[in-house]
Amino acid sequence: FIVLLAFASPAFPGAAIAQSAIAAAVAKPVSLPDIAIGSEKAPITLTEYSSMSCPHCAAFGQNVFPMLRSKYIDTGKVRFVFREFPLDIKAAAASILARCIAKDDAPKYFAVIDLLFRQQNDWVVKNTTETLTRIGKQAGLTQQQVEACLKDQALLDKIAADQKYASDVLKVDSTPTFFINGEKIKGEASFEEFAKKINPLLKS
Repeated sequence: FIVLLAFASPAFPGAAIAQSAIAAAVAKPVSLPDIAIGSEKAPITLTEYSSMSCPHCAAFGQNVFPMLRSKYIDTGKVRFVFREFPLDIKAAAASILARCIAKDDAPKYFAVIDLLFRQQNDWVVKNTTETLTRIGKQAGLTQQQVEACLKDQALLDKIAADQKYASDVLKVDSTPTFFINGEKIKGEASFEEFAKKINPLLKS
């Protein structure tokens, strides 16, 4: 029993090794290249697993993310990685569209994600294909390009493979799920909760 307590305590080196192993497992992109903003030299990496159809993910994107961005990401303290974890076929379609629009341009990708979250109600509840097509066209794709994108099975397979890895290896089972240098946070967290986790890491 005493031994178990020692394992549970973060002061025990075994726990730190486990977390660094998780951090390493989170850090490596599997099938798709990571889309990230912030300095590559930042001491902290915040990785979000998100479903485009998840209202909690949209709430984080609109309420908490802008504060994290201005205080930590744009100042070089945190690198932010966004990973797709679609919970349904509509979310998968939106994720594919965002990848097609942005190619590998991170600022463009985050702008599309923001737009999709803001208009989430339109394309999740109502006319999914019509709304996604309109968003694609607004971003400069033709009707044909949008249609081809939404049928891109290879891209869908890669998203599915990455999702399986997150589920099997990192035990992600809901969205949003965050990792701060390997420490998992499940569900929507406030800016203050993130700050409480990030600030001590900046001091160390």
